[in-house]
Amino acid sequence: MNIPTNLKYTKDHEWVSLDGEIATVGITDFAQKELGDIVYVEVETLDQSLEKDEVFGTVEAVKTVSDLFLPVSGEIIEFNEDLESNPESVNTDPYGKGWMVKVKVSNVDDFNDLLDSQAYKELIGA
Repeated sequence: MNIPTNLKYTKDHEWVSLDGEIATVGITDFAQKELGDIVYVEVETLDQSLEKDEVFGTVEAVKTVSDLFLPVSGEIIEFNEDLESNPESVNTDPYGKGWMVKVKVSNVDDFNDLLDSQAYKELIGA
């Protein structure tokens, strides 16, 4: 299972990278395997400011739909539009082409409070 050490993680299986005040968010390798074949990613919160842990979208797999929870407070400034035609990128490259949104972070402490790779490994039993 791929759990990059340079990212932070949530208990809800989202990952986050931070570049200055811009966070990139997606779901983990563990999450995409649990969901199965992803057929649709919906984000209707573009250009909205949300608080940490609020739902920013949904991911639909063949057998289920799951909410996506924002790991950091801020404004959703970009949606990965490639997922509209290639949602399977979340399955094949969850930490690269399968990223979901970019967020202008309003509270960097949110990022610092997230799980590191070791804590996430322990959470999922990897």
